[in-house]
Amino acid sequence: MSGYQYPLRADWSTEEVIAVIDFFTKVEQAYESSVEREEFMKHYRAFKQVVPSMAEEKTLCKEFEESSQYVAFRVVKLAKESAAGVQIKIK
Repeated sequence: MSGYQYPLRADWSTEEVIAVIDFFTKVEQAYESSVEREEFMKHYRAFKQVVPSMAEEKTLCKEFEESSQYVAFRVVKLAKESAAGVQIKIK
């Protein structure tokens, strides 16, 4: 596991915590190696089920960025702009 904290909320269920951690793990993967676009988007959609509010998404992503130095919005933006089958990698 990484040396930083994932931004989690006490009122989330175990399944919701797992969905959020999985999303941030895919963000890490995009920075550290690469992640397949569809795989990333699947985890992003699951994350959005837990965090439908854009304001809350920004708050969580900012907390994650401050802890990890990884910018989730860069990965989401690149994934949304990429074609199916593409490997997402942040240089």
